[in-house]
Amino acid sequence: MLVRKKTRLALAALAMTLAAGGAHANIVIGGTRVVYPAKEREVTIKLNNEGDAPALAQVWLDDGDPKATPDQSKAPFMLSPPLFRVEPMKGQSVRLIYTGETLPQDKESLFWFNVLDVPPRAAHTPANSLQLAFRSRIKLFFRPAGLRGEPADAAAKVSWAWRHKETGGYVLSATNPTPFHVTFNKLSVKAGETSYENSSGGMVAPGASQDFEVGDIATAPAGPLKVDYSFINDYGGGTPGVSTAPTL
Repeated sequence: MLVRKKTRLALAALAMTLAAGGAHANIVIGGTRVVYPAKEREVTIKLNNEGDAPALAQVWLDDGDPKATPDQSKAPFMLSPPLFRVEPMKGQSVRLIYTGETLPQDKESLFWFNVLDVPPRAAHTPANSLQLAFRSRIKLFFRPAGLRGEPADAAAKVSWAWRHKETGGYVLSATNPTPFHVTFNKLSVKAGETSYENSSGGMVAPGASQDFEVGDIATAPAGPLKVDYSFINDYGGGTPGVSTAPTL
């Protein structure tokens, strides 16, 4: 019964997360992504309370649905502890353990790690006040053993081409032939003498294609296609690269 009460508390707080526009969470995840090598028995994720008051944190995983609650988790992992208090300027390690359910062995699988940060109720809170909780959500990559190639080389193997949209115009399409997810955070494209930019980036899944908007393009640009990019490595940093490989 206690677990259900705590879960309801977390979910009620989660409903207020969207109202937290100008504020920030006190619980900070020690990284922007998690990589779980299949050969490891467990992976540790470090959380830190950078605020000046204690905080209650709840953690859970989802398989791609940002609206999934802790009770709806379908990810084949255990988290320990799932709910805990973190004192100000202190940290807490969360153990992530793969439970062994069948996952693809020829490519990475993507899940999401969620942290809900619930601040303590102030001693003298006005009756009409609103306390906000904050949710952080980062990518978790499950990486099987024996995948061909190296994740650091995957971005260079992505091929690029202009693709005509059904609604008209063209987008830049990326195709990823590798077993790794490739996340670009910046693209600069040059076709002939014309340059195009995409600053929002995006992720290309293993064996899949992804479109990137680089402006309002009515006609496919002529000339050789060159893509300067920055991709996010396993440590969360941006790594520059350039692609002049043949287009699709």
